[in-house]
Amino acid sequence: MPSPSRISLPPFSKVPALKSPTPTRPRKRARELQERPTIPLVDGHEITITHPDKVLFPADGITKGQLADYFQQIAPRMIPHVRDRPLHMNRFPGGIQYNPIQQKRVPDSFPAWIKRTTLDLQRGGTITHAVIDNAASLVYLAQYNVVTVHVWLSCIQAPNQPDQLMFDLDPSDEDFSLVRKTALMLKALLEELKLVPFVKTTGSPGLHVIAPITVGPTFEEVHRFADAVAQRLAADDPKHLTTEFTKQKREGRLFLDVNRNAYAQTAVAPYAVRAKRGAPIAMPITWSEVESEGLRPDAVGIRNVSDWLRHGAATQRVGEAGSIRPPQGGKSQAPSLTLPRECGGGKESGVV
Repeated sequence: MPSPSRISLPPFSKVPALKSPTPTRPRKRARELQERPTIPLVDGHEITITHPDKVLFPADGITKGQLADYFQQIAPRMIPHVRDRPLHMNRFPGGIQYNPIQQKRVPDSFPAWIKRTTLDLQRGGTITHAVIDNAASLVYLAQYNVVTVHVWLSCIQAPNQPDQLMFDLDPSDEDFSLVRKTALMLKALLEELKLVPFVKTTGSPGLHVIAPITVGPTFEEVHRFADAVAQRLAADDPKHLTTEFTKQKREGRLFLDVNRNAYAQTAVAPYAVRAKRGAPIAMPITWSEVESEGLRPDAVGIRNVSDWLRHGAATQRVGEAGSIRPPQGGKSQAPSLTLPRECGGGKESGVV
């Protein structure tokens, strides 16, 4: 190596001129950051969330990455309610300001580790659904821009035999006090029939009242039973309640909807996010909260759900599953069988 004294510098005139640095373009840089994927490790699976900063809820600035974070955080509570149930996906690839893509059939692009089930279509043929049975599968739905998760009222072990009975209280206006009052009336009636009812908000104006039942009756039998219960309830308050399916014939009354009690019909899953302003959540609640005049159907959203759960809300568990019994004077007959453990039997089933 030559000594420093022998190193000569080139004439200054031959030193190339320095080029001015190209100014950074903030918009391009921000775009590049938005397109950089995040890869969380969930249940041993690496899940690439592309475009995590893509805004899915424009009015609130809630992003795809935040939706994935929510799914990962809520998974321990949500998975027991969706495990072993065929999935119906509401996808919003452009954000909730656009119409959703309603998707039942599992796409070929889904990774092999996501559970699948093939079921009969009523019109003939078959369809393969995804089944969300772990946190990784739930988080992956965010990558697919799935905002709202709907599931069947039956499990894949007995797809034509539901393990729950559901009433959707659908008001004609914004009078939520009527919804609360009706839910409490329905609770009393179901308890009279030796069932154990639970309730959840839907993120929409109504409430869902659910009662776990023993697996055995078909959907047709369960629907007849639910309709008889609804008819009896409506007869007690015909001025405010109806079982009329046609909106024009409801005349401003609350609709007691039992039509989700059918094969291949779905309902919004507990803890699912709704595609509405504020990203409201379908939240299991206590009956004491239904009695409160301050209850709102959209009070819990992605941004405040942690506080809601931290303060002890939505902690009730389902007891033993009841068996279907027809209301007094009803004609519905339904045998009672043991609830399969795979589908969450006994104290592990139902609504949290």
